[in-house]
Amino acid sequence: MAILHATLHQLKIFDAVARHMSFARAAEELYLTPPALSIQVKQLAEIIGQPLFEQIGKKISLTAAGEISWATCQDVLNRLEQLTQELAALQGLEKGTLKLATLDTVKYFLPRLLGDFCTKHPGIDTVLFIGNRESLLERLARNQDDLYFLGQPPEHMNVMAEPFADNLLVVVASPNHPLAKETDIVPSRLKDVPFILREAGSGTRLAAEKFFEQHGVVLKARMEVGSNEAVKQVVAGGLGVAVLSASTLRSELASGELVILDIHGLPLKRKWHVVYPMGKQLAPASKAFMEYLRDVAHLLDHQQSNAVAISAGRKKGHPPEG
Repeated sequence: MAILHATLHQLKIFDAVARHMSFARAAEELYLTPPALSIQVKQLAEIIGQPLFEQIGKKISLTAAGEISWATCQDVLNRLEQLTQELAALQGLEKGTLKLATLDTVKYFLPRLLGDFCTKHPGIDTVLFIGNRESLLERLARNQDDLYFLGQPPEHMNVMAEPFADNLLVVVASPNHPLAKETDIVPSRLKDVPFILREAGSGTRLAAEKFFEQHGVVLKARMEVGSNEAVKQVVAGGLGVAVLSASTLRSELASGELVILDIHGLPLKRKWHVVYPMGKQLAPASKAFMEYLRDVAHLLDHQQSNAVAISAGRKKGHPPEG
């Protein structure tokens, strides 16, 4: 078959262009010129017998043939990477690339874990993608990465999901908020309080809406914001309260810039999950990182619990620990 005439070089180029949806950015990644990439992609399309990309204005997108070809291309490249790691493992070596995709909420602790992991496994290179839930689910559907970090695994996708640490959701406010010094606040008290919310579809937002709906409260949205950092700044400015993961609040709670409201029934305990497609054969580097996460999970749980305890201690007039 003609497809067997495709080269590994062409597949790597096609994969880079498809990931970036840009010949220029793919060229930067591969240290090639855009015209050189275009020639290779054109030759691959001729081998396949159908165009792989279509252009409307200045934007390119995959054709139907391009979509299925890219999926196979990723399978081939991922399998070759896994083979590299497995052959290295037979020699007692640790080699390979670990590709991770995470919510921006997890970026508050995952990079630090990666630093420690890479120190212990210097032969493993890591690539980290940070985005919102929608972008991660798109990448998961295309199997673009090795492991995905989500608070709430997708119910509509056939995946494996392993919980590895607590994800404590709390309501935060400015220290000057009228409810800031109160204790054991019933959820119904927040019926008319303006909330600063993450974008629709956010796992944190979905969990918050479900919790308050169970107490007869429909959240009063004052503003939708696309990142945790922006949410914290708006809340600190006194424009409303927000539901956030305690893992994102360490510095703001320590400085007193934000406080956790003592809402009855909170913190809401969820879990962080490592997710990957059902049936995916994990490479040695992925297995090593999952084993590492199991070993350090208790440290993450302790850090979050400690942050909540410090905020509660301040509310009751006790000095923070440590």
